[in-house]
Amino acid sequence: MSHHLDTPLAAQNGSLYIDDLYVFQGDDSTVLVMDVNSDITGKHSEPGFHPEARYEFKIHLDGSANEDLTYRVSFDEPGAGGRQPLRLDALTGDEARDDAATGERVLEGTTGDATTAGDFRLWAGRIADPFYIDLSLLAVVNEAVAKGTAPDFSQWHPARAQNSFAGTKVDSIVLEISHRHPRLRPGARTGVWCATKLLTDAGGRRQINRAGHPMMWPIFWPGDTDFSDPSNTRHPSQDMAGDGATIAAQVAAVVEAAGTSGDPQGYGRTVAAELLPDVLPYVIGTPATYGFAIRNGRTMADDAPEFMLSLVTGTSVQSGLGPATAAAQRAAAFPYVVPA
Repeated sequence: MSHHLDTPLAAQNGSLYIDDLYVFQGDDSTVLVMDVNSDITGKHSEPGFHPEARYEFKIHLDGSANEDLTYRVSFDEPGAGGRQPLRLDALTGDEARDDAATGERVLEGTTGDATTAGDFRLWAGRIADPFYIDLSLLAVVNEAVAKGTAPDFSQWHPARAQNSFAGTKVDSIVLEISHRHPRLRPGARTGVWCATKLLTDAGGRRQINRAGHPMMWPIFWPGDTDFSDPSNTRHPSQDMAGDGATIAAQVAAVVEAAGTSGDPQGYGRTVAAELLPDVLPYVIGTPATYGFAIRNGRTMADDAPEFMLSLVTGTSVQSGLGPATAAAQRAAAFPYVVPA
């Protein structure tokens, strides 16, 4: 589950904690972006990627409960100038779900450089964070969800909204996959999530963090700063059994208190079913949008917080921000991010 404020563990090793996942159409391609290691708290690990970790993009096809494709990015220790050698491995079928599988080596490169091989292009490095939200608005919804009360927006003025993430940085992995890929051609229906996995003393891998829909952790588990919640380590196929009833009840309590639904319990269950399993849906080759009308991938311009806060409270929540807020933090061409 993604979260920019993963402390205190993120302060020790922020490179393991996912801030955002984006999935959108590129130049005759699909673009997957994973951001980690935000410096929003002022306390984070040194810029760069953990050399004992794997950063994995997981792709489900045609509504499958399990991933059919995994794209695994791994890094070595930094060399001169802090640049890190990197590798991309592709795993398909049963191997996509097997941490012990090695898959097929697709390319090798270095952070800060664009590397291309066959249907794939990869870039990784430190960037200006394109995410935007005024955290004082999130605090209003956090209180409502925690207490099961109506959100109090009386002190919230959208016209005064400020981007709390202005000037912050994250480490980003950008993977572009051509539409020539045999399984990711236009029209293919996918579900995408990402995960970080760390080597254990026993030689296996432990899933540390994962992300699908935006804003899940900040809304539903903001107090779990030691990351003891099992949501981080489980597979999305277990989400509904693990958290469906809890999320449904939290949302129902808020909308009942606010009077924004005639059937609070039914609305809560609908929201839980919308968000779980925590996998981002995307139809290959279509315009990505994460908003009120449709959830189909997610671009870096989308005001995803506005939609998520509105969904949870059952009423329109104006963030006061929009795509222009962080326009300078995204680019129209590969790697689509702005290196710091």
